[in-house]
Amino acid sequence: MKRKFALLFLVFFSISWISKAIALDPNNKLRMDLKYGPVVIEMLPKIAPLHVKRIKELVRQKFYDGLVFHRVIDGFMAQGGDPEGSGRGGSGKNIPAEFSGEPHVRGVVSMARSSDPDSGDSQFFIVFKPAPWLDGKYSVWGRVVKGMENVDQLKKGDTSNGGIVTNPDKIIRMRIVSDITQ
Repeated sequence: MKRKFALLFLVFFSISWISKAIALDPNNKLRMDLKYGPVVIEMLPKIAPLHVKRIKELVRQKFYDGLVFHRVIDGFMAQGGDPEGSGRGGSGKNIPAEFSGEPHVRGVVSMARSSDPDSGDSQFFIVFKPAPWLDGKYSVWGRVVKGMENVDQLKKGDTSNGGIVTNPDKIIRMRIVSDITQ
């Protein structure tokens, strides 16, 4: 009996340790600072490797620093990452779609795009509530693991104008966690 208990404990401890080690990979975590506080985003390279690679490139270039959340719809999502702040700009490099079965639930981060599935660039959105109509149609590349209450505080836009925000909140800075700790 003691041997079974010890083996069970060892298996549980090993699984727990491995899952925490994977979950805490600082190379796949972003810290986005808002005026309301930090937001930690776990990137998902297993389901969207091209998107995660491009997001990391842009973050390391400090591309997102100072950009606004130009479109925020209460109860739906907050969209940012456009250097023009209009919803029409980007970094100039489209990313092929990486659709998955990952559901759009609270805190999921997906790449915004036009009607062309391969038009994702630098704009992304964070979902406030489940949005199943987006599932399989947008490339999920991350999820908020800490600080969603800070995302909730972003200034909301006018719903009659597609959620466009007047005097929108900004991303103060965005960094890859492993780069912060070096």
